Amino acid sequence: MEHVQGRIFRDFTIPGVSPAERSAIYVAMIETLAQLHSLNIQSLQLEGYGRGAGYCKRQVSTWTKQYQAAAHQDIPAMNQLSDWLMKNLPDNDNEENLIHGDFKLDNIVFHPKESRVVAVLDWELSTIGHPLSDLAHLSVFYFWPRTIPLLSQSPHLQENIGVPSMEELISIYCRCRGINSNLPNWNFFLALSYFKIAGIAQGVYSRYLLGNNASESSFQFANIVQPLAETGLQLSKRTFSTALPQADTTRQLFVQTRTGQEVLTRVKQFMKQHILPAEKEVIEFYVQNENSVDKWKKPLVIDKLKEMAKAEGLWNLFLPAVSGLSQVDYALIAEETGKCFFAPDVFNCQAPDTGNMEVLHLYGSEKQKQQWLEPLLQGSIASCFCMTEPDVASSDATNIECSILQDGDSYVINGKKWWCTGAGNPKCKIAIVMGKTNNNCVTRHKQHSMILVPINTPGVEVIRPLSVFGYLDHFHGGHFEIHFNQVRVPATNLILGEGRGFEIAQGRLGPGRIHHCMRTIGLAERALQIMCERAKQRVAFKKKLYSHEVVAHWIAESRIAIEEIRLLTLKAAHSIDTLGSSGAKKEIAMIKVAAPRAVCKIIDQAIQVCGGAGVSHEYPLANMYALTRTLRLADGPDEVHLSAVAKMELWDQARRLRAKV
Repeated sequence: MEHVQGRIFRDFTIPGVSPAERSAIYVAMIETLAQLHSLNIQSLQLEGYGRGAGYCKRQVSTWTKQYQAAAHQDIPAMNQLSDWLMKNLPDNDNEENLIHGDFKLDNIVFHPKESRVVAVLDWELSTIGHPLSDLAHLSVFYFWPRTIPLLSQSPHLQENIGVPSMEELISIYCRCRGINSNLPNWNFFLALSYFKIAGIAQGVYSRYLLGNNASESSFQFANIVQPLAETGLQLSKRTFSTALPQADTTRQLFVQTRTGQEVLTRVKQFMKQHILPAEKEVIEFYVQNENSVDKWKKPLVIDKLKEMAKAEGLWNLFLPAVSGLSQVDYALIAEETGKCFFAPDVFNCQAPDTGNMEVLHLYGSEKQKQQWLEPLLQGSIASCFCMTEPDVASSDATNIECSILQDGDSYVINGKKWWCTGAGNPKCKIAIVMGKTNNNCVTRHKQHSMILVPINTPGVEVIRPLSVFGYLDHFHGGHFEIHFNQVRVPATNLILGEGRGFEIAQGRLGPGRIHHCMRTIGLAERALQIMCERAKQRVAFKKKLYSHEVVAHWIAESRIAIEEIRLLTLKAAHSIDTLGSSGAKKEIAMIKVAAPRAVCKIIDQAIQVCGGAGVSHEYPLANMYALTRTLRLADGPDEVHLSAVAKMELWDQARRLRAKV
């Protein structure tokens, strides 16, 4: 037992915080519950912690006896509910997981400043049992009778306050556990939760009658037993579909959560009021310092904007566990930030830090999170990602030769990496390096691992920056070649375990590709805006440029292309939200090809309309083109993704054919 600094919320509406933070708190809570239910009781040696199979039947029997022993009057609804529960026990009443028994908001300790769980309290009712009993207990407030106050004296649930819907919480829970979100017997578990709470209320009133309860409000519990039992009985008769509605896939792609809508509106306003007006100042800083050692630094205005964004709660929006946003929510935000090259940094949503933070959040140990994830989330340090190598065809990542070999309680890294984005940032303190740990594994995709390497470790040699069409990309910390010569780091720096590198990479790249593509769409919107403005201003051959049919067609085709790739990218984001990254592989691969290709063409046409100015520093189009063309190589070249899409399409077609047969 130890003292934990943090916040406890007694009121489930969590007054005093923004809707975005409120949503993030609920997401953190449900993710914690999913993690608890995912623990292996055998590895924890907890097989004898409870009686295991038959948990639901025992619960109905136990609470029936307790209620009958405490009853002061006949309440038909309680008897009917008890009978229904015993007759409708789940077929899978043999599930054995570690459960809390009283998992709810006021038993959770949250970080003093962040929306994450640091401790779970009151384990007196914990045992081995059915995990859905915990989930249902957490969900009872969605159906709370309006005729009685909540036990915490909170007001009833109001719309548009940032509390996720029950279906949204279940979707997050099921995605974290890797189970189907359409839960069987959900009505049973909700009814059981109300039966237990009604039984507890009856017990409180019974102790009041005996003079054993000192609470002044104990007498009020006599009046809530019946409405709680009646609510449980009503729920027992309902047919639930706990999965998020997916009737109209096309429309669903545009459906943001309430939190997502609110945050997007605030981001647009922040962009208009603060970021876009600062664009000229930022560009001038890099022009003036092009030949100075300060070229790798960021202008002071960026730090000011970051502090403003953090104060507004517009920080770490990319990470659902922190922001409470879905991938669809963040995709539309990423499009908005893509309209300005430094906007993602202002919101701490810049690559490669976003991907590295996702890796640490999903796969890092507690020590790794504390040492590296925390300062990255705060924005006090930056990071880089080292995967591509100069001496092998890294489009086939199994070719990676950099070695990560264990030597006692350390790993020794040797190899060459390049295109390490962000390594020139003075704040860059940590690199995630992918290399080969096992040469003997038959499966090539299980030979590689990822490891954390502090940049100041002896043997890490930053060789040179690499230019992209002549651009060094100073603002984003450049793209560097780095050599690792007998670099020794603690064995605890290995992420997840040996041979898990490709598994981690897939988890990292799915959302990251969504972010890249949506930011690219924002870039395309900016390029189309420049194209239209130029076409309205300039006259050639005695008429405005837009009056020339070829230019008019470019404008029209650009708008069509933007709408097409936005739809495809939102579909991919929706697939990640509902199926996870592994279930959205095909859509992710498709957008990775389609978006950069389409946007390259749009920018190229904008350059044509602008003429000589289009390839100069007068417009940002040349830099836009350089960055977008690079995306056709970054995170895998088009050809690799096309081959993957073809393979998955052939498999899908064959499966449909077998189904018809």
